[in-house]
Amino acid sequence: MKIAMYINTPGQMYLWHNAIPILLREENEVLILARDHGPTCELLSRYGLQYTVYGKASHMKLGKILQLPNHFIKSLDLISRFRPDILIGGGLIGMYISAILKKPMLTFADNEEVSSFELYNAKYFISAIITPSCYLKNLGKNQIRIDGYKELAYLHPNYFKPDPSVYTELGIGSHERYVVLRFGSFEAVHDINRKGFSQNDKYRLVEELTNQTRVFISAEGNLPAGLERYKLPTAYHRIHQVLYFAQLLIGDTGTMAWEAAVLGTPTVVSASFTPHFGNFLELEKKYDLIYCFQDADKAIDKALELIRQPNLKKQWAIKRQKLLDDKIDVTQFMIDFTENFSESFSKFKHGNIYPKQ
Repeated sequence: MKIAMYINTPGQMYLWHNAIPILLREENEVLILARDHGPTCELLSRYGLQYTVYGKASHMKLGKILQLPNHFIKSLDLISRFRPDILIGGGLIGMYISAILKKPMLTFADNEEVSSFELYNAKYFISAIITPSCYLKNLGKNQIRIDGYKELAYLHPNYFKPDPSVYTELGIGSHERYVVLRFGSFEAVHDINRKGFSQNDKYRLVEELTNQTRVFISAEGNLPAGLERYKLPTAYHRIHQVLYFAQLLIGDTGTMAWEAAVLGTPTVVSASFTPHFGNFLELEKKYDLIYCFQDADKAIDKALELIRQPNLKKQWAIKRQKLLDDKIDVTQFMIDFTENFSESFSKFKHGNIYPKQ
């Protein structure tokens, strides 16, 4: 097959980076169209994946809109010359190009907070929308639910191997306990009307936790004055190793919270959007791997309660195993589904769940 794939964010790179080499080994051709956004291109290069940049992401909301025509034209030219059998990815550009070229488009969605405009386009322009089985919305006849999260495409034990050398990179001994704080910037389009920890909350978290353990901070944008010395010193691509060995993650963003939870790290989230995501609800209510709060003080109190518990990681390892027993290898699913698209789509459309084999 000839597969054209949009990689617009680091999360999409992680979703597909294990599958792409396997697709290539099985004599498929893959054209990766990358958006120059944060560390996306750096990660693609690090994992040895060849790509073509079709545009640079703007940091301004208006700029994101104004750049669409140029990104569309360059994408259309590249994809038309490649002549793919299927398109993979997300975004309006890919949807419309798949319609123009009359080629099927496959995407993975786990964000329930999509606009009515995006939802309308997804229903009519995407051939197959893969979602977790816990996804809260009905996306129509082209939705395929799977017992898995996108994070399990790269954090499943089949692919992720713990590397304790990360302790050296953190500058601490392997016997030392530490926690990770994750703060979002809330500047993206999808972050409108969202909120997380306030500046005072961040100071309180650091003050309370440093009395009991080492603290590292991963943050979008600049850290508040006085907290820079807690900035995580490791390279971006090592974050999953950092999360795996951490005693606790406390944050106000989505993806890193889900990543920590599926790695078996206790996770506390304070954010206004958590009740609107099926992933949060399932990881909290069914697997007890994560705790979500609207009130920051309650989140901080829960974090302090957890860090005082003995054998915390051993408890979470048991919970994690239960989750893994229930879930599929998402990478293998994406490969099988792509290579057998017509047959797979006919079998699992209309929201039918792809079961664990």
